[in-house]
Amino acid sequence: MSGLTLWCVVPAAGRGTRVGGDCPKQYLPLAGRPLIEHTLDRLARHPRIGGLLVVLAATDAHWPGIDALHGKPVRRAGGGAERSDSVLAGLEALPDTVAADDFVLVHDAARPCVRLADIDRLIERAGASDGGLLGAPLRDTLKRANDVGRSELTEPREQRWRAFTPQMFRRGPLTAALRAAARSGLNVSDEAMAMERAGFAPLLVEGAEDNIKVTTAADFALAEFLLPRTR
Repeated sequence: MSGLTLWCVVPAAGRGTRVGGDCPKQYLPLAGRPLIEHTLDRLARHPRIGGLLVVLAATDAHWPGIDALHGKPVRRAGGGAERSDSVLAGLEALPDTVAADDFVLVHDAARPCVRLADIDRLIERAGASDGGLLGAPLRDTLKRANDVGRSELTEPREQRWRAFTPQMFRRGPLTAALRAAARSGLNVSDEAMAMERAGFAPLLVEGAEDNIKVTTAADFALAEFLLPRTR
């Protein structure tokens, strides 16, 4: 993978209802700028990322019209009802110069604190196989709750990982895997799940645990603290 640049698909068609507010969470302010702008800026600063494909809801009235960052193109595509639909739409909207055998990255719009060094590690390691994803081994004790919120079982945490993004796969196989999942009526929660169903074994590449996904209102304060410390 030495020297090659990759496109990155950024699904941003969701509303993020757990945060609250009258606009999608990706446009809520974080350290003086919309959350999504921090994420896109971080990605565009990586020397191996050559372009960004942002997938937006059809009714999105908040997109600021960014068409380039740090000299790299920023394209848009319309998204779908589920995250997997949006990722598939983004893959299909990539430039024709991105071949079916080329690797692409997929990164959550709500993960602004991803470290550039972790993207380096993912590209080098996953690029030597059939792709992979950033993540971290589960370190906490894991409990299974019953229907009333009581702990009924302690689950083993060995060989359990938390999945992060970016995730990195070849354009053609990932597109085919997402289409197959859609035909079966299965809503896959990430790209690795679709690839697993297609018979692949994505490589887990350990990354920093401060690559948080901003999901709740409290996460905004944590992300603002982390942003200058995770470059």
